[in-house]
Amino acid sequence: MDEKTKRRNLIMFPLGTVGRDMVYSLVTNFLLTFVLFTRSLTAAQLSAITAIMVGARIFDALNDPIMGNIIERTRTKWGKFKPWILIGMFSTSAVIYAAFNTGLQGWSFVWFFGVIYFLYSITYTMGDISYWGMIPALSSDGDARNTFTARTTLFAGIGGTAASIFIPMLTTGANAIGGSTSIAYGRIALAIAFLAPAFLCFVLFGVKENRAYNDEPVPPVSFKKIWSTITGNDQLLWIALIFLVHEIGNGVVMSGIGSTYIYFEFGYEGGLYSLFTTVGMSVTALLMIFYPAISRKLPRKRLMGVLMKVALAGYVLMIGPALALRAGTVMLGGMDLKFLLITIGYMLANFGQYGFYLILMISVINTVEYNEYLHGTRDEGIITSLRPFLTKLASALTVVIASGTYLLTGVTHYTNEISTLENAAASGSITEAEKLSAIHELLRGVSHGQSLGLLLVMTVLPCALMVASYFMYLRRYKLDEPEYDRICEELSARRAQKKA
Repeated sequence: MDEKTKRRNLIMFPLGTVGRDMVYSLVTNFLLTFVLFTRSLTAAQLSAITAIMVGARIFDALNDPIMGNIIERTRTKWGKFKPWILIGMFSTSAVIYAAFNTGLQGWSFVWFFGVIYFLYSITYTMGDISYWGMIPALSSDGDARNTFTARTTLFAGIGGTAASIFIPMLTTGANAIGGSTSIAYGRIALAIAFLAPAFLCFVLFGVKENRAYNDEPVPPVSFKKIWSTITGNDQLLWIALIFLVHEIGNGVVMSGIGSTYIYFEFGYEGGLYSLFTTVGMSVTALLMIFYPAISRKLPRKRLMGVLMKVALAGYVLMIGPALALRAGTVMLGGMDLKFLLITIGYMLANFGQYGFYLILMISVINTVEYNEYLHGTRDEGIITSLRPFLTKLASALTVVIASGTYLLTGVTHYTNEISTLENAAASGSITEAEKLSAIHELLRGVSHGQSLGLLLVMTVLPCALMVASYFMYLRRYKLDEPEYDRICEELSARRAQKKA
């Protein structure tokens, strides 16, 4: 691939994911929060919704390698990736609009939720697998792949962070669009449903991938092929387990536990949670920008050690103020000192967690060349489908963690009352001012033990899983920089010999 095409791809491909990750953030980080704060749910109904989310995500995860195999055998004049990117994103936009624009309550809502969530699982998978599957087809050079992955992850972070900032700000508290959380989410879903396909036009019309796969025979859709590709690659199996363990911990805060803790401890104001996530996510942009340069100087395993120490310091800073201070008792420059310290702690912890995520994602992609080295086939679609497979499987488990935490701490009593007030405001039965005053009074009843329980789940558990993934990576993942370069050189020699 010539240098001009590479430079254009480095601009166009990452831009495509901004809207996609707005969708992902809306559904993964805010759907359960939307349900909790706009629907009055019994324990049975919340359990049913949890079971639906877990079942759909497991189904979705199992569907990923199948979708990867379908992509592998796709042959069109637009390539094997772009048709599925197009179909997946437009259908996903329709589904998310429907999900956030319904007035159903009770068991009727639960049934509707089940249908719409499974549809989302299918449609988003089409676009997600095909989008990330393009990276190995853009370059096999180690340094170039680091740049593609880092820059794409950066723009994914921009999309996800923008959603994480504006969604709570515009849906919760005094600045909620339409004066109600339910109305606000509906309008935001509509906006994102337009933005996601718009950003993907950069990929559809601006990116050119290596289509050497057109010279290879079309592989059959085969469960045996999927199974043999995954199980026949020992490094893929180990990095899959490591990635899963890490992603469970990495997703706990954004599962809804983080926003619920902030609202209960510091006030029902979306701007507070937006500030919490803005500060927490902002520093990760530096890592994404400078990772290619850092990776040339610092090996991945050594960098992970540095990142883990930073994250550990962050978790200690989050827990310390929770044990030593009460919200609102000490102010610094008009800011609650406890909130400030917890937010800074989250920033440090998130820096370490997202650094791990970037390294582990590159490590998954690098098993493509290892697969070719072992078996003579790259199988990018199947191998790269494992990353979203694992992400979705991890998110299913974080839903269980979040729902279990809500039920064990008893906070659903308060979320049900809030949803009743939100729906009353949406119907015009009460004013927005009356709603906010009643919610403020309601949250005064949340005990210190309940809010502390939420905080401990979003700190201790991610920290423990991060440490576990680090030590597994050190001991089991063998494709470090020298070994990967050696494999690439060997593959180049094989291809040259084959042509000769």
